[in-house]
Amino acid sequence: MELMVEWTGTPAYQQVADALRRRIAAGEFDSGGGQLPSLAELQAEFEITITVARGAIGVLKAEGLVVSHQGKGAFLSAGAADRARKTDPQAAVDELRHEVSELRREVAELRAQVTELGR
Repeated sequence: MELMVEWTGTPAYQQVADALRRRIAAGEFDSGGGQLPSLAELQAEFEITITVARGAIGVLKAEGLVVSHQGKGAFLSAGAADRARKTDPQAAVDELRHEVSELRREVAELRAQVTELGR
């Protein structure tokens, strides 16, 4: 369960959208047919108003991560997880850390090969 939104200077709807984006990037909604929690479920989970819940879904719609259908809910759009990983700052940092780690490993392997060739 997510923590309720806090007064941080970031609008509540943006905090909820950010949390949902991270969950989309992690593939959390893939097994449920790509459906996000309902507005009522978001209200209960984040302790927010329906206006804030709608605003959060609106942000994700504007980013092309979800589509909504009147009376049915919000669903992931095709490729949403990949796009969410690219638009989420923390996911981008995590991906860069992973790439740097891989590069360091490859450089260490190359150093070992060069050392071996020099013998």
